[in-house]
Amino acid sequence: MPSSVDQLIGLLDLEQTGEREYIGAADASSQRQRVFGGQVLAQALMAAYHTVPPERIAHSLSAYYLRGGLAGVPISYRVEGTRDGRNFSTRRVVAGQSGRTIFSMECSFHLLEAGLNHADAAPAGVPLPQDCPPLSEVLGARSRRSVEAWQREWGVLETRFASDTSGLPGINGEGHDAAMKVWVRAESALPGDPRVHQAVLAYLSDLTLLAVSTVPHPVEFAGPGMVAASINHAMWFHRPARADEWLLYDQVSPSASAGLGFSFGRLFSGGRLVASCAQEGLIRITDLDALAN
Repeated sequence: MPSSVDQLIGLLDLEQTGEREYIGAADASSQRQRVFGGQVLAQALMAAYHTVPPERIAHSLSAYYLRGGLAGVPISYRVEGTRDGRNFSTRRVVAGQSGRTIFSMECSFHLLEAGLNHADAAPAGVPLPQDCPPLSEVLGARSRRSVEAWQREWGVLETRFASDTSGLPGINGEGHDAAMKVWVRAESALPGDPRVHQAVLAYLSDLTLLAVSTVPHPVEFAGPGMVAASINHAMWFHRPARADEWLLYDQVSPSASAGLGFSFGRLFSGGRLVASCAQEGLIRITDLDALAN
């Protein structure tokens, strides 16, 4: 992951190479074999933003990860303008590497207007960020990876663990909530551009969401014996929010079956619901005998 806000902003600063065609820089600091899905999601959103009127703000997106992208390799983005109406603009973004399509996304932009307003309340009883341990320390104690390795995983994002799942037993997950709460924010100030903050929200939304589908099970997410990968990701932006201020990421997985995990997430800022997301991904167990034991 980028280790500074400047590096993160650099990933979102796309180079235009043609009419509605852009190149997204690679994360030079990445030690992954595959590109982080949140990076592709954020860059695709910024590519679409380059093609819509500045007063229109993204309110929803739906994406598919078609192939695993190679880390360290720039990604091309082609934007198709599917509709521009009086109040809405719709775009389709296709991402590729070395002539291969790796990702596609539909997104919609809306001219902000007055209207009805209600929202779910933030979960009660969640400890404040300063009272929660860094997520890297929690995962370092519960996995084969070191705390330092997990810190590199989050990079520029400060993450704190806000819910205790250590007492959840069982193999099949029945009778146990598959849920997790984390606090997350960029470690230092971002530019004021609301498009950048939405892109960073999209970026961070992919960090822990799929992992929630493994919480009730005696497995290590993406560890030895598991293949994990995002397949599709949908997101809705309800209200403006800053990604450099603490966000509570409340996540739950209603179902896991047939090698697939499904999770919902809600992002709260200052007690207000600012975004929601849903994701399905591969959580294939490659050592079923170890799981049974």
